[in-house]
Amino acid sequence: MTISAVVSDVPRVRGGARRALVLAGVAAALLALVVLSLFVGSGDITAAQSWQALRGIDTDSPAGIIVRDYRVPRTVLAVLVGAGLGVAGAVTQALTRNPLADPGILGVNSGAFFFVAVAAGFLGVTSIAGYVWFALLGAMVTSILVYVVGTTGRQGTNPIKIVLTGVAVGAVFTGISYGITLTRPDVFDRIRFWQAGSLQGRQLDVVVGVAPFLLVGVLLAVMLTAGLNALALGDDVARSLGTRTVVVRATGFVAIALLCGAATAAVGPLSFVGLMVPHAVRMIAGPDQRRVVPLCVLTAPVLMLTADIVGRVLLDNEVPVGIVVAFLGAPLLIWLVRRPQGRAL
Repeated sequence: MTISAVVSDVPRVRGGARRALVLAGVAAALLALVVLSLFVGSGDITAAQSWQALRGIDTDSPAGIIVRDYRVPRTVLAVLVGAGLGVAGAVTQALTRNPLADPGILGVNSGAFFFVAVAAGFLGVTSIAGYVWFALLGAMVTSILVYVVGTTGRQGTNPIKIVLTGVAVGAVFTGISYGITLTRPDVFDRIRFWQAGSLQGRQLDVVVGVAPFLLVGVLLAVMLTAGLNALALGDDVARSLGTRTVVVRATGFVAIALLCGAATAAVGPLSFVGLMVPHAVRMIAGPDQRRVVPLCVLTAPVLMLTADIVGRVLLDNEVPVGIVVAFLGAPLLIWLVRRPQGRAL
């Protein structure tokens, strides 16, 4: 091996070591936040009582019920939803070739919200577990509509056309949804906390209801990473490399619908996680989706858990996680995009 070859490999080794160090740090932070989430909350529960409940001791006491039936499912749900939203954001930005895109810009969240509003207003659905199927249906219908309109016509497939279609469809669904909730005070009161984005009161039935869809959506996204890398080069180049662009886009929309539909059903319409997390991850891992998507699975739950824990202890009455995510995430996103690496995104 020549000296020049050895020297050229040094940045690659350093970059790989840095990414491995960051990955280990993110994993450690996620583990620490999971533990903290199980021990911290609104209520006079000591760490010893929480530990006993986690060990299965004295689970019928008030402290045991709170830890077992509320904190544990809430923590698991924060991890699952955070991972789903982060991955959905990465896939959305890759499909549209737009670093400012998130699932909300494609109208997926608005479609899920619209179907939930209809279910709550006209079908008498009152539980979060009941919202799951309607949110998934709304996300799927919106994804199909945006995909069909955005990929057909004389211009063929055009990322800008897809984004504009998503914005238009999302605006229509959002307007109708607000019309339903504002004219029906009972519906507004029923879903107002859900609409703000909240993990409060979520129990095991919600976790069981959305977990399969989130896991399948993440798996589809991981399987698409090579195709998403090819799409970044343009459709013509991707096809010349043997990528079936239609299949990649259609499967990507299915993954986004599953992830956003399940996440929206569980905690309400949250968009900021899917916008910010892929930005931060690309600065660490680069543009390769084979690194971006898996790292989003770890990084997005860190943001969700941090926001949830802050919301629990900030005030006597819990602050919805959607509000805390916006307050924590907005300054961080501004700082990220102002960095030299961020301006290049």
